[in-house]
Parts: sequence; C-alpha cells; structure tokens
Amino acid sequence: MSRGNLSPRIAFQIVEHVRAHDLRRGQHLPAQALADSFRVSRAPVTAALKLLEDLHIVRSERNRGFYLERNAQELGGFSLPVDEDGEAWPYSAVAEDRLSGRLPDRVTENELMRLYRVPRGRLSKVLNRIAHEGWIERLPGHGWEFRPMLASKESYDMGYRFRAAIESAAVLEPTFRVDPAAFKAARERQQALLDGELQRLSRSQLFQINSQFHETIVACSGNEFFLDALKRMNRVRRLMEYRLAVDRSRLTRQCREHLEILDRLESGSREGAARFLRKHIEGARRIKTRIE
Repeated sequence: MSRGNLSPRIAFQIVEHVRAHDLRRGQHLPAQALADSFRVSRAPVTAALKLLEDLHIVRSERNRGFYLERNAQELGGFSLPVDEDGEAWPYSAVAEDRLSGRLPDRVTENELMRLYRVPRGRLSKVLNRIAHEGWIERLPGHGWEFRPMLASKESYDMGYRFRAAIESAAVLEPTFRVDPAAFKAARERQQALLDGELQRLSRSQLFQINSQFHETIVACSGNEFFLDALKRMNRVRRLMEYRLAVDRSRLTRQCREHLEILDRLESGSREGAARFLRKHIEGARRIKTRIE
C-alpha cells in the first residue's frame, strides 16, 4: 500500500490518541474506529498503522488487526521527521532503528531496500539526505557507514556541557568580530519564529534553525577549530533531539534569549554575552536531560 502524505499526519494523531487515553501495551487499535474518530477513510489509517508497525510502535496480527507494542508513557518523544517531498518514510524508520541499535554500523543499500521495502531511487534520496545531515557516509560500492552519535542520556548531557564551554569561550576570542549581515539574518529568523513559525515548522527544521544560530555566533570568533567542534557536536546530537519530546511553549523563551545574545554582542558586551550564552545552554541542558 502506498504511504501517501496523509499517513504521517494520521500516525501522529494515532500516537496522540494513545497518549490521551493512556493506552497500554497490547491494547487493540481498531482501524475503523480510528478512522471514524479522525473523520477520514479507513485506508490512510491502515497506512499509518503500517508505518507505526515499521517503527515498532504497533504490531499486526493476521485477521485481527493492530495492537500497541509500547505503553503511552513511552511515546512522549515520538517524532516522525519528514523528507523534502513531505513523505516521512523511510527516513523516520532509519533514525529510530539506528537509535535503538537495530541497525549495525555498516549497511548496504540492498539490505535497507529489503528491510524497508522501498525502491532504490527512493532509498538513495533518503540516504543522501542523511549523509547531508552528517550521520552516515557512503562507502565504496553500495555500502554505507553510520557515524558516531549521542545515544544515551549521559553522553547527551556531556555534549551540552561541551557546548556551554566552547561557545562561551568562542565569543571571548580576541579575533571575535560581529558579522552584521549574519546577525541581521539571525535576528529576522528568530523574530519569524516568534511570529508563528514555532508552531508550524517541523522538529527537524527547528533543530536546523537552532543549530545555525549557534554556529553563526561561533563563526564570528574567527577560530575555525571552535566552529568545527560545534558542527561536529550538532551532527552527533541530531537524532537524540528528534527523539526527545518538544515543548514548543519553551521555544518562545529560547528565541527571546537568542535575541538577547545578539543584543549583547552587538553592544560590545562580550563578557556579559559569554555568561548569558553559557546560562542559556545550561538551561536547555537541564530541561532536555531532566537534570535539576
């Protein structure tokens, strides 16, 4: 069955339904009842359930339907990042399987085609996107190798501590110079988020915008080693960010703090900006890792 653009949205609705009703592992998910609830036909609901089955969130039993494989509380960080054409499959499945350890360090295109039941052309598009994001690289022939990434709470926490240290140090570099054009673009982007984009953009888009903001600040240090270190860190933390629950109301404060960082740097208060930047990153760390 074709996984049309409606399926990812229905998959989100199914997960929200599971969470709202605090359903437990083993609970039956009748496709027709879900279709009636969402006011759609049965076909996109069935496609969405198959997508969730591929993500190991539900399981199917022949002639009986679909059943939950996870408890509701396990789905707080559910995400389904979409491909450029609006299709979520199989990007999200590769991300989830890699984070969960179901995919080895090295894979071939033929193995992935069989696993996700997609043609080579579509798989190549997804793999090229993943390579562009920096968490896989092509090997000679049809092989691919996943790059190291942060996959535990402890490593994720250490990554935030590292960012707090290098980003605050970067703005104190003697070669630091404000880039007026880059700052203007960053300010306009943060304001656009506050004006409504925070509620419309996907999780992957929000991650990219946030990463670009911090990379813009560090790039002004004039020290390429700081920037290279931050870019590497952003690559290895990307998938963990996708898995975490997103509190979009918190992102409003994040954007306002970003604007204040720009204000402090443009006013020449680099020491104050460095302190505020460290506090900003440490605050995000405590929220994301649930560390008080």
